[in-house]
Amino acid sequence: MKTFSTFEDVKNMSPCMKRPIVVHCKQIEEPFRVDTLEGNYKQGKTGDYLMRGVDGELYICDGQIFQQTYDILT
Repeated sequence: MKTFSTFEDVKNMSPCMKRPIVVHCKQIEEPFRVDTLEGNYKQGKTGDYLMRGVDGELYICDGQIFQQTYDILT
């Protein structure tokens, strides 16, 4: 079985673009926990976002990463 450590280890990778998919979110202003698909509770920090994915699953997105990668639709 092959093991890859970095993307440089993979030959001939093709460029692709992530599909624009609308998800729902809410910024939470206190520490919180959520039961995720990975099991057990995951803990979010003040300012992190609680996200609902395309299959209705809940997950946490770090507040700074959210600001860098998402735009809120109005």
